Amino acid sequence: MRFLWLTIITLVLAAIIAGGVIWSNATTTPKLALDLEGGTSIILEPQVSKGTDISKEQLDQAVAIIRQRVDSTGVSEAEITTQGDRNIVVNLPGNPDEETRNLVRSSAQLVFRRVALVGDPRSQEQIQKEQEKSGEESGGDDGLSDEERKRLEDLTGADSQGDGQSEDQAPSGGGDVVNAGGETKKTAESSEETTSSESESKNAEKSGEGSGSSDSTKVTDSTPRPLFDPEKDASEWQSDKIIKEYTELDCTNKKNRTGGQQQPSDEPVVSCSEDGQAKYILGPVELSGDHLADASAGYAAGANGVQTNNPAVNLSFDSTGREIFKQITSDITGKQQPYNQFAIELDGLVLSAPSSNAVINDGNAQITGDFSLDEAQTLANQLKNGSLPLSFQVQSEDQISPTLGSNYLKIGLLTGLVGLLLVVVYSLLQYRVLGLVTVSSLVVAGVLTYLLLLLASWRYGYRLSLAGVAGIIIGIGMAADSFIVYFERVRDELRSGRNLLSAVEVGWDRAKRTIYASKAVNMLAAVILYILAVGSVRGFAFTLGLTVIIDVLIVFLFTHPMLQFLARTKFFGEGHPMSGMDPRLLGVKPAAYRGALNLSIDDKDKTPEAKRREKARMRKAGMNTDDSSDATAATAAASESEETTTTSETDNATTGRSTTTKSKSAKSKSKKAAKSAAATGGMTIAERKAAARRAEEDDAVADSTADDGKEADK
Repeated sequence: MRFLWLTIITLVLAAIIAGGVIWSNATTTPKLALDLEGGTSIILEPQVSKGTDISKEQLDQAVAIIRQRVDSTGVSEAEITTQGDRNIVVNLPGNPDEETRNLVRSSAQLVFRRVALVGDPRSQEQIQKEQEKSGEESGGDDGLSDEERKRLEDLTGADSQGDGQSEDQAPSGGGDVVNAGGETKKTAESSEETTSSESESKNAEKSGEGSGSSDSTKVTDSTPRPLFDPEKDASEWQSDKIIKEYTELDCTNKKNRTGGQQQPSDEPVVSCSEDGQAKYILGPVELSGDHLADASAGYAAGANGVQTNNPAVNLSFDSTGREIFKQITSDITGKQQPYNQFAIELDGLVLSAPSSNAVINDGNAQITGDFSLDEAQTLANQLKNGSLPLSFQVQSEDQISPTLGSNYLKIGLLTGLVGLLLVVVYSLLQYRVLGLVTVSSLVVAGVLTYLLLLLASWRYGYRLSLAGVAGIIIGIGMAADSFIVYFERVRDELRSGRNLLSAVEVGWDRAKRTIYASKAVNMLAAVILYILAVGSVRGFAFTLGLTVIIDVLIVFLFTHPMLQFLARTKFFGEGHPMSGMDPRLLGVKPAAYRGALNLSIDDKDKTPEAKRREKARMRKAGMNTDDSSDATAATAAASESEETTTTSETDNATTGRSTTTKSKSAKSKSKKAAKSAAATGGMTIAERKAAARRAEEDDAVADSTADDGKEADK
């Protein structure tokens, strides 16, 4: 049954890859990373105003923005680093498309826009599917909230429920807000500070919270323009294009939050929140982030000027920004949600959408809301660094040759092949035919690993790097350790006197605990390394973790069932010397094994090592036989032969017939001694042959003595 599961898994993976090759863009080889395939190297130089320096913190923020853009497009194994104290180097593997290149080249844009609509981050189609799946009565519901329906009525010409009725919008301020998902959240209460303040909205349900302000970008037209009014200018944002884009956009999908989109500054746009918790229709750009002078995190001050424990983000604008921001807050203060909100958009994503509680005249604003001090610091950094004119100039764009990487790959594969060959040779020498189980297990593990790498390359954009190759080689080596642990456990059970079938089961019960514990440690290390590392090190961690999982599957679904099957065969069950499970070669006590030979009482408890030591002691004492019983028999035969020879020599002339008689007697005794020695238990075939050879030598001596006696008689 376990063989069947493994076969099904392998066939399903192969079928998926084959289908991807035929009907999609899957390939029969995994995609390669920059160090193996080559790619494109882009060096970016930030362009700043005269006399303006870029700090390391600002440069790191730019690197983080570019990395987020690249990772969101599905391009893996990209290398994004700083060069010196100004430049940013982006290395993209393979042949990246023009869209990916533009994401790298474009600058971070921080702008302020009016909010026309806030809603559920999911697409309308996704909402309807989830409603049907949960068994809710949709009644023709289009997946929009009540507020969305009212705002879209002007476009559709009828209410979206089809009953010709519409509901009032939810009140703004400190009341409850009901969203499309049916959840309710309390908005933050309005601040009563004399200084102007705004509260932040962090997601769709809390989009009316807090006190807010902004950050910067390069916008072509930075001069004041007539402010966009979502209520009066409904025709601008309720166009067919905007509504279609809004209903189809799924902000829960990370690919739709790549950032870096080149959005028009003079017309409404659809945007997602940075965390994917809300979806917006925003008006044209009202204020550029270039006019944000500073942003910092701290604690909010109370009505009496005393500092509170509520984290806040403090903003200050330059003179131009102060006037524009005053006009914005004057226009939106006091309106209902979401018309009293403005969005702070960085790189095409909404960082915050605070509502205004008062007109801000002095250009100093404070964002408060439901966030921690660390979150406030992160937002302040985003606003501060986003306010830099980080337009990048491409200093150079070159193609990286894969020649060096391909040479390293050949060396790495050759090294891995040599290591695998050594594992095979060791397995065959140590375990004989049983070693073929190790070899076949490694082959199956290699096939599964390759199929999963193809699937990861096709569906998730994974690219195999040199570090990934190293992870595969190490993982396969650790897989061989699992097989060895299992085999040695089985051998230990054989040595304790169990038969092979019993030894396989008991050995598995003991070995699997060791194997699982070892693999758990390896998997934990791979996961931690993958989470904490970046670049090629993550590739190493990925392949290491993948091979660990495959190792457990192979041991459980292939190696153990294979050993169970082999234990029932005659070759392994009877302990053939080439099976690797021969009890005699494993030092099994003879009393526990029924063999072709029977052991004497004196020798049955002696191990082969003990016998070798005893023979060595006997040779040192001057004895030429292999064991004590052989020595006794051979000594008796030799003494009889010597006696016969001596008698024939000293009494040759007078007692020839007597000598002949004694010689025949000695010959008979020698044969009896040899037979006795051969029949003695504990003798191997080689020992029996040696005893027979000594008996023949004694017979030859006796015959020679008899001939001498006959000559003397004559």
